[in-house]
Amino acid sequence: MTRARVGLDARLTRQLSAGMKTYVSELTLCLPQVAPEYAYVPFTRGGNFGWNEQVALPLAMRRARLDLVHFLSQYVPILLPRRFVMTIHDLIHLRFPQHFKAKVGPYYATVVRRACARAARVITDDERTVDDLATLLAVDRAKVRVVPLGAGDVYRRAVAPYAGTRPYLLYAGNHREHKGLATLFEAWSTLPETREVDLYLTGPDDFAGELQCRSRPNRTLVALGDVTTERLAAYYAGARALVQPALREGFGLPVLEAMSVGCAVIACEEAVPRPLAPAALTFAAHDVGALRTLLEGVLGDESLRARAIAAGTQAARELTWERCARATADVYREILEER
Repeated sequence: MTRARVGLDARLTRQLSAGMKTYVSELTLCLPQVAPEYAYVPFTRGGNFGWNEQVALPLAMRRARLDLVHFLSQYVPILLPRRFVMTIHDLIHLRFPQHFKAKVGPYYATVVRRACARAARVITDDERTVDDLATLLAVDRAKVRVVPLGAGDVYRRAVAPYAGTRPYLLYAGNHREHKGLATLFEAWSTLPETREVDLYLTGPDDFAGELQCRSRPNRTLVALGDVTTERLAAYYAGARALVQPALREGFGLPVLEAMSVGCAVIACEEAVPRPLAPAALTFAAHDVGALRTLLEGVLGDESLRARAIAAGTQAARELTWERCARATADVYREILEER
């Protein structure tokens, strides 16, 4: 029997966040392994918005004689294939338009909304985003499928913890306004003077001197720059806690990765995916006092931290990329069987 041909839009473009690129890479790798009943045709060339996306990509997909196409992000051509599924991780751009460029809203209102209307299914990572899809893009809830993301193998095997000069807290992610770093900086800065604890941030020092101004002899704000996955796993393992202060996350891979390694997680209550929510220590957005109390807790109460680690490890255990790929292939089967 001839296998159905599934096209994967596997372009790793500049517009994709680090988490979105991880999703594309892991799914493209895992699907042939866990769901070999389909023949996969990845499309990896070209960026967004230009000739390659709007003309070359649709033509290449048409020539490939595909039974189904999966667009792995919201960046799609206007000339859409006859049968396709698309993934939308979150609608943070629409929830917080003040933090993004003015052209983002119209793009979602036209290209993305039209694609969602025509898609056979829309995949998202977490139950919380289903309401956003329905209310902000008028997506029919009946065709939305929730497929949680996974943590890579590097976060699931034993790793030597990074040993800093002092205990440290960790933030992993970009530095955009909606990430809530101002709340984290203020909570960390106002810890008791006797508390010696550094705060590490992945990514560059693009804070215009704020890191240096907030640092003290017994505590330092450190920008780690770009880190490899192996290095990040070591930072998770050595941290007193991962802190995720974002106003909202679609799924939030750092939360899952940290829990998989065995790191306590403190997070804004809107930044934790549903499967992991019971294991996180949470606070309301912008609540500096509540975050500071939780920081004091994981720094001074080892039993609290140990409980958070145990709960996180248990909650993250089943969330693998293989499981994500299998559930995604099951969505393909739904669509193909409708013929």
